[in-house]
Amino acid sequence: MLAVLALALGGATACGGQGTDTNCSIDGCTVTFQRTGNSEISVLGIKARLIGVDGGVARLEVAGQTVTVPVGGEAAADGFTVRVEEVTDAAVVVRISR
Repeated sequence: MLAVLALALGGATACGGQGTDTNCSIDGCTVTFQRTGNSEISVLGIKARLIGVDGGVARLEVAGQTVTVPVGGEAAADGFTVRVEEVTDAAVVVRISR
């Protein structure tokens, strides 16, 4: 029974990509994009990538839509909420949820 539940949860929150660190739960994923190189992730059945950062504002492509989000702000992209939680010199932390 636990194996079936783990498999079901794993399938629902599966994610992976390059230049990223990911922590997923049932309701969404927190993704840490590295600011150098190509940072792209497949998560929640969509692709997301960091395009760039200008000051405290991140530009991301999520589910084929480009959004510009300041730290602490959020935007909608194809039914998903994209929230930028932190921007540092090395990384951008983003929460993507349904």
